[in-house]
Amino acid sequence: MFTKDPILLACTVTVVLPFLSFLTIICYTRKWERVSCSISIGAILTSLLCAVYLFVATRHFTEPLQYRLPWVISGKTIIPFGFLVDHLSMLMLVIVAVIASLVQIYSLGYMAGDPGFSRYYACQSLFAWAMMTMTVAPSMIQFYIFWELVGLASYLLIGFYYEKWSASQAGKKAFVVTRIGDVGMFIGLVILLLYYGNLSIVDVNSAAVAKQIPVPLITISAILIFCGVIGKSAQFPLLTWLPDAMEGPTPVSALLHSATMVAAGVYMFARLFPFFAGSEQALQFALLIGTITMVLSSTMAMVARDIKQVWAYSTVSQLGYMVMALGAGGYFAGMFHLTTHAGFKALLFLCSGVFIHHYHTNDFFVMSRQGARNLKVPMVCMTIGALALSGVFPFSGFFSKESIMVALAHHPNKIWLAAGLFGEVLTAYYTFRLIFVMLFPKEIEDHGHHEEEHHEGESILYWLMGWPLIILASVTCVLGFFEKQFEHYLFADFILAHGMEHGAEAAQAGGHWLTITAIVLVLIGVAVAWLEYGRKGASQEGFLSRMPAIEKLFANRWYMDHFYRWALDMIIYSGFTNIFTRNDRRVIDGGIDGLCRGTEGSGRIASFLQSNMVQYNIFVMVAILGFVALSFLG
Repeated sequence: MFTKDPILLACTVTVVLPFLSFLTIICYTRKWERVSCSISIGAILTSLLCAVYLFVATRHFTEPLQYRLPWVISGKTIIPFGFLVDHLSMLMLVIVAVIASLVQIYSLGYMAGDPGFSRYYACQSLFAWAMMTMTVAPSMIQFYIFWELVGLASYLLIGFYYEKWSASQAGKKAFVVTRIGDVGMFIGLVILLLYYGNLSIVDVNSAAVAKQIPVPLITISAILIFCGVIGKSAQFPLLTWLPDAMEGPTPVSALLHSATMVAAGVYMFARLFPFFAGSEQALQFALLIGTITMVLSSTMAMVARDIKQVWAYSTVSQLGYMVMALGAGGYFAGMFHLTTHAGFKALLFLCSGVFIHHYHTNDFFVMSRQGARNLKVPMVCMTIGALALSGVFPFSGFFSKESIMVALAHHPNKIWLAAGLFGEVLTAYYTFRLIFVMLFPKEIEDHGHHEEEHHEGESILYWLMGWPLIILASVTCVLGFFEKQFEHYLFADFILAHGMEHGAEAAQAGGHWLTITAIVLVLIGVAVAWLEYGRKGASQEGFLSRMPAIEKLFANRWYMDHFYRWALDMIIYSGFTNIFTRNDRRVIDGGIDGLCRGTEGSGRIASFLQSNMVQYNIFVMVAILGFVALSFLG
């Protein structure tokens, strides 16, 4: 069967190899670091080749191809396992494989000498297996199972330095918070299954388009399923776990926060987009959540000093943009921004990793004083990533953000477009705040001789980390020019048949005024950052420093974590926990203790019936017989 169908063979090899790599490293090669990393990198590179083959081989497909076989059978219930091969799944598969491969190669330099080196590559393989298998899942049951495995793998990677208290807490926080959203997602899937009786992705989408599912049911189940997007893609109000997830190794941050874990929620939204589109209320809900997320996270990034946290807040903001695009009906805009964001955000995190690895600090103000701009490759590449993130022509982010603005412009309510344009200003400001601080330090410490010796001793590791940066920077520079090809690829399958608006037609209807407005707003954001952080004699203190209350609000993440702490203490611990404790002690324990005391007391009373005295026993027997005789005579 496999030899007769190369598509099936390639799918199987793509998802199975990382899992075999994980098992091999965990069971056999943990003591041999070079063998472990060779197995892991070899597996992911082979998966990448297979994914590219699938991407090319299926480019002419006009209908989704499904492979399914029984996985779990219980009575009449059959849960299948298999692959859904269409343009959307193949695009996401390639994105995940590319980022995972580059991150693993980069990690050879970054993780060199780490005592958990083999364990790190085992977790990387586990994550790649779960993410890629989820990407090609043909049913939401399989999708949900591997969705949870992605959460497990991310927990292991975020809490990789488990000896460190903050890393351990960050891993648990990410795991628990994302599970909150997953509970809502699970309930939504159960509701859909009970009514429709089928969770096949193709069938659910087709039924929603054909109006075979009532709109109220779509609304309820879609909003509940969207809770999974809120958790996994760090949308409001569950967005605070993502910045804390920076406690993991920097390559993990690049892997989780670019195209993989956090984008899984957006991918699910796109995967079920025809289903979501069956309810206008569900799309409006998603649009609202995405907009709030984008604005809040952008304000948080304006005051952060930790370089990885700036990019983490930026990730949350860009995920908000993707959700906004999908909520406004811009299927292609959301997925195209996911694709471009995967490249330039992985680039920004990996560049940050070089600086952190070299200067042993996350504070970009300290890096700047120690001569960060002298590291030419990461500095140039990070600037390219920043230009793409800000939406500057001709970098990839410009094209994908323009498509998002066009989608928002076609929405009847223009407040969403205004919010999107406002986010453009904030993004350009906080991005170039970091870049200008790194490029134009206020003062420079003398570390030249030390840096020279450091570079000579680590030149091999430096270039192991450098080449993935160059590749990603090159992709960021040219990817935007392939917008039409991506558009044709995504709209060539069954989604076009569902009557969705074609992106090219929407772009033509948008006119040039929107592009010009967006460019002007980006330039304003860059100019303000230049005046405060870049120009000669700049104080390198933002305008928010003159508004300490607002600055403190942004720095404390709008006090969302404080609210969650209060809710846990007052509602969970002092409320439910206290009630359950009292119930356990007074009702459950008290009931059992009372039963025991009653049993003991009745035993003591009954013990008087037997005293080993013949006279007493005869007296009791005669008394009982007399009582029975009197009752009969009466």
